[in-house]
Amino acid sequence: MTWQQLLIFLPAAFLLGASPGANNLLAFVSATKAGWFRTAKSIIGRMAAWAVLVVLISLGLDVLLQTSELAFLVLKWAGVAYLTYLAWQLWNAESDTEIKAPEVSTLMRREFLTLMGNPKAYLLLTVFLPQFVNESSPLMPQLFMLGATYVTVEAIAALLWVTAGTLVGAHALTPLRRRIINRASAGLMGTVAVLLARSEKTA
Repeated sequence: MTWQQLLIFLPAAFLLGASPGANNLLAFVSATKAGWFRTAKSIIGRMAAWAVLVVLISLGLDVLLQTSELAFLVLKWAGVAYLTYLAWQLWNAESDTEIKAPEVSTLMRREFLTLMGNPKAYLLLTVFLPQFVNESSPLMPQLFMLGATYVTVEAIAALLWVTAGTLVGAHALTPLRRRIINRASAGLMGTVAVLLARSEKTA
């Protein structure tokens, strides 16, 4: 990338990474319960998922998803099912007792699975990143570089959501406030699941 492209890529990547998607909502809610340090470490799970996706896309997974209706549908409905499950857990979470903070391994697994089951993540890699590819240079090294840069930017954006969740959780949440946060987050997570269910395979 030229410096001019980089100046466009970084702000665009940050806006995409900071948007209120499923993973960022998950990080926010997790931080209200588990605190900053534990939730920040869980972001490693999301970054690992991005790394896997970058490799898979570089190896041609995007072609499979574009040409196979079955592969796209399996991925989409797996993502819808998992997001619905998370929304159900948040809606029914206990709010009248002290909540035990989830283990880091549990938070990391949720981050990883949430991203891996979201076709929009694949779309980002196959539509957004190629706009910054130089056609006169080898494709795969550029995708790896762009993917690594995006992952770094998203990690920074994710930590802002973690910080926001930590600040909210630090203000002595009453059972009522905790219930409101849980159910509002469940509603947003459910909305993301519905939007994902309505998504169509790109041509």
